[in-house]
Amino acid sequence: MAEAEAAAAAAAAAVLPVAVFGCRPRVAGGVCFLEERVVLHAAGAGCLRLHIDHKWHNFIPGTKKSRGVQALAVSPDRRFLALSEAAGERPVLAVYELSAERARRRKVLAAEEQPARQAVSLAFSPDSQLLAAATAPPEGHLACWLWEKQQLVATVRVPAAGDGPCQVSFNPQDNTQVCITGNGYFKLFKYSEGYLKQMNLQRGEPENYLCHAWLSAEEVICGTDTGKLSLFETGDLYWEKNLEYRKPPRKQEEGTTEEHESGATCEDTSLQQHSLPQISAVAAYSKGFACSPSPGVVLLFEKISEEEAYEERQEVWLPQDLFSTDPKKSSRQDITWICFSPSEEVMVVSTNKNQLYMFTMFSNKLIREKISYFSYMNFPLHSNSITGLDMCTWKPILATCSLDRSVRIWNYKKNTLELCKEYQEEAHTVSLHPTGFFCLVGFSDKLRFISLLYEDMHVFKEFAVKKCRECSFSNGGHLFAIVNGNVIQIYSGITFENVTNLKGHTGMVHAIKWSSDDTKLVSCDTHGAVYKWNLLTGKKESECVLKTCIYSSISLTYDAKIIFAVGSDQTLKEISESSIKHEVPARDVVYTTVAVSRSGCLVFVGTSLGTIRAMKYPLTQKKNFSEYQAHAGAVTKMTVTSDDQFLLTASEDGCVFIWRVHDKEPGEVKEEQKLEYAEEVLIMRSDIDEKTQAILDLQNCVRDLQTESEYELRLKDIYCEEKIKSLEENFTQEIDFLKTKHQILQEEKEKQKLQHEVQLSELIDKQAKEVKQLESDSSQKLSMENEKYQELQVKSQKMEEEYEKQLHSLEESKTKAMAELKEQYEKKLKHKSVLLEETKESMMKQIKAHEEMEKQIYEDGDKEIFELKDKYEKQLLEEKESNIQLKGEIGVMNKRLNSLQKELKDRNRDIEEMRLEQQKLQDIIKSLEKDIFALKTDVKERTETILEKEKYVYELKMKNQELQNFKFVLSYKIEESKKQIESRENDIETMKKQISEMEEELEQFRKESVELKLNITQLQQKQKATAGEVHREMEKRQNMETLIKRFKADLHNCVRFINDSKKMKDGIRELYTKYMHQPDVVEAQAEDADLQQQYKKQQEYNERNLAVLRKKVMKDKEIQHTAYMRIVQENMSLIKEINDLRQELRVANTQVHNLESALRLNKSKKAIQDTAPSAELPSGPAVLRLNPEMESEKIIEMQQLEIQYLRDQVQEMGKALNSPGAVSFS
Repeated sequence: MAEAEAAAAAAAAAVLPVAVFGCRPRVAGGVCFLEERVVLHAAGAGCLRLHIDHKWHNFIPGTKKSRGVQALAVSPDRRFLALSEAAGERPVLAVYELSAERARRRKVLAAEEQPARQAVSLAFSPDSQLLAAATAPPEGHLACWLWEKQQLVATVRVPAAGDGPCQVSFNPQDNTQVCITGNGYFKLFKYSEGYLKQMNLQRGEPENYLCHAWLSAEEVICGTDTGKLSLFETGDLYWEKNLEYRKPPRKQEEGTTEEHESGATCEDTSLQQHSLPQISAVAAYSKGFACSPSPGVVLLFEKISEEEAYEERQEVWLPQDLFSTDPKKSSRQDITWICFSPSEEVMVVSTNKNQLYMFTMFSNKLIREKISYFSYMNFPLHSNSITGLDMCTWKPILATCSLDRSVRIWNYKKNTLELCKEYQEEAHTVSLHPTGFFCLVGFSDKLRFISLLYEDMHVFKEFAVKKCRECSFSNGGHLFAIVNGNVIQIYSGITFENVTNLKGHTGMVHAIKWSSDDTKLVSCDTHGAVYKWNLLTGKKESECVLKTCIYSSISLTYDAKIIFAVGSDQTLKEISESSIKHEVPARDVVYTTVAVSRSGCLVFVGTSLGTIRAMKYPLTQKKNFSEYQAHAGAVTKMTVTSDDQFLLTASEDGCVFIWRVHDKEPGEVKEEQKLEYAEEVLIMRSDIDEKTQAILDLQNCVRDLQTESEYELRLKDIYCEEKIKSLEENFTQEIDFLKTKHQILQEEKEKQKLQHEVQLSELIDKQAKEVKQLESDSSQKLSMENEKYQELQVKSQKMEEEYEKQLHSLEESKTKAMAELKEQYEKKLKHKSVLLEETKESMMKQIKAHEEMEKQIYEDGDKEIFELKDKYEKQLLEEKESNIQLKGEIGVMNKRLNSLQKELKDRNRDIEEMRLEQQKLQDIIKSLEKDIFALKTDVKERTETILEKEKYVYELKMKNQELQNFKFVLSYKIEESKKQIESRENDIETMKKQISEMEEELEQFRKESVELKLNITQLQQKQKATAGEVHREMEKRQNMETLIKRFKADLHNCVRFINDSKKMKDGIRELYTKYMHQPDVVEAQAEDADLQQQYKKQQEYNERNLAVLRKKVMKDKEIQHTAYMRIVQENMSLIKEINDLRQELRVANTQVHNLESALRLNKSKKAIQDTAPSAELPSGPAVLRLNPEMESEKIIEMQQLEIQYLRDQVQEMGKALNSPGAVSFS
């Protein structure tokens, strides 16, 4: 079974990533150089190699089910790449070989001793043999691998004070020294004999170290979260520097308005007040190091001399994105990683917004500016999930939109970004016109029709469709479809008119696709419905509903007969003829998108894990697909180019992948179609005018500069000529002076020559005398040595003679001794041979006994070994358990100790604060006691006044009770009047309903009259057409009659020559040549007869239809007349009722007036009583009296408005019915 599946997968289609537009943020070691112009960075679910100049891309995919790279490291020889990935349940640590064209995985590192935690930082040793991996704090571990053998050689626990980033690195000149930093620790370890031993002891208060870098074999620079740079030398603190929070420079604010500048400066000051400097990245280079203390800036530090400390030399700022709605924010991104090229000519940084920037370094000889700016490494990238993707047929471009509120146009042939613009709202969908000159973008507030200009995007038209999640141009570009909730609106791409609305979906529409001939449209929704619409009729052609599935994407074959759909039920469905023909399971993954090639042979599916699956059609239940790891998030959009050469995919991770499609079908050679793409671009007339004006201005500037330069050149020529003359004079004077000097020197030289010759003659004489003396001395020494040599020769001859005599005597004694020894040893041999035989027999016996003893010993030993093994294993288990318990207890105790120490410090601080507060409170108590004494005196005085006022309040309460009784009577009368008004309002509402029903009937009559008008106009047009045809036939008939007359005349002339045969023959020939199409004429006459019959039939049919239509029109007139009379009668009754209501309103007004007068009397009485000081009296009754007045006034106003509205409606209906052109027929 497995072999069959493998064979099926091998036969499936294949795709290869050729370009990736995206970057993964916050990856430890996220960017690094492989060569001088080749950069490697994390992208999607793997890494990307790209050439900065040539723009070629090489993607290195991660492991299966990878959710993205968390950390990466490149070996110092740039041959190997280590990746830490989150894949499935257990993290993966893998090493790749980069030497090949396509990187291949060499080793996957895993150990049972190490806990299953993800590595957040990696580093290779200088010889690339060891790999260090650090896991995330607070319970962090540092592991050291001999990665070629997949062997974990050492591990050590590194406890941290809290969460935060940690970094590990090797000494650049020592394979055994490792540095690790994190929250509360800076440690140096030495690897030896399978252990990592700490080298330094941390002194002072622990700090949160965010990053570090080796400056030399002994120096390490570290950055903290408080903006402090710490330089350690051999583990001890050597130098410190506190950096300040940096504001963006003033130059960066050019090109914006003054208001925007003032707002930005206010924002910067507020940011500076609320934020502290934080060194997020550090990198070393030969002259010093670079660090980022604030968002958007990198500082370069260099060492002027060996004795002095490092000094700041340059600031490098991120540039403002001119296409952004807020350029200030684009330049205030957090820099997460810094790296330098091998020659240190280029610096590259990565940010938390998925962007990559580069900066060209300067040498010391050049003039260096204090403030410089980065530039984009290639182009700006998406920083959030991509929601829309589309391509066109005329150009090799694709459009994407994202939740980062930007729309971008990419060229997938050149691997470049052609256009980019950011808007105020989030973009949810995009569609490119087939020409590539326009695009539709659905924003959260509106849908916009945008023109793609040469260097900008211009909004041409806006549609009031909020949160449009899907839109699409037709293949011809003359129509486009918009999804508005559960309705699909079809618009004209030329007039922008709403052609039709496709209604029928009950759920939100998720996807739409056009057929190749633009006559059909397929859509799917969240309620499991897939509909095929006929755009000629505007109705459903077929439907397939599966309520258990929420569809997310659909795709069509070229002939629009087969639909492929994916959704929440983890299957790929093949739908045709309103039914599901085939289902392919996803195998524990949710399919999110689907695309079909133009040929229909290949099907591509995107999954929620970010993988791409390529399948062959027809689909099977087996695992007949190839799966490719690409994105780190769910695939959101996917499409295939019109030539079937490229597959384009987009994802939630903000990356766009360009895949080249390779068909693996055996024996089938697929020729690539070389398409010629359009090179035209759109440009605004205003832009052309500006550019022409700029060109003219520049030409004028060039002319002015030319004249200035010519004038300056002339001045320079004059100045140079004068200078040359002065120099010539100086040189002639110097030449004369040098000549005289030369003569003097020559005379001195001749004198010195004579002196040297005299000295040489004296030296030669001395040498001759010394040589003679040496020769005499050496001859005497030689004679003495000869005499000694002759004496020694005589002595040596005598010695030789003596030694020869001694040798002869020794040889004779030697032969005698040898004979004697032979005899002795032969006797001994015989004796020993007898003993050997005896010992052999005894040995055989002993061997047998020994073997038996060995067996018994081995058996006893095995038993003892098993017993000892069991004992020691039990002891080991007990010791391990005790060790684990002790470790846990130690950890708990350490935590308790730390917590207790913190609590002690907090308590001490609290005690000191409480003491200070106690002193303050005592002072406050003293002051308050004084206030209490004064207040007591006030209270006594006020109690006396309160008693007096209480008496007065009692009297007022009695009066208030009487007024409330009177108020109760009035409220009862008001409620009765309200009830009467409510009954009248109900009558008015019933009347309104009758009027609305009558209006609906009127609208129906109007529609019927419009339809009748259309039928009459159609019949009139048909009648005109038939009249035209009759006229043509009459003209043909007249032509034929004239032709027959001519023929008769010619025949009559020919008959005259009956007697003359030759002339007769010539005349007949002339007739034949003249009227050789005679059978055609006969056929035409026959056809004329048929046409006349058809015309009569058509005329009779049209007359019948006219009669029927006239009868219908008469009936409709009668019906409308009766309806009109009925409406008039109803209007009369309504007017009567309105008059009655008016009379009742007048009565109600009089009652209300009487009530108001009574209320005013009560108010005046109360005002007279309240002339005494009454500040503390309750104000409730007065408020209660005002409410009935307000309510009655509001009720009257509402009734008057409703009456006026009814009058207006009655007048409009009367005008509509009385108008003579309302229902008139010609």
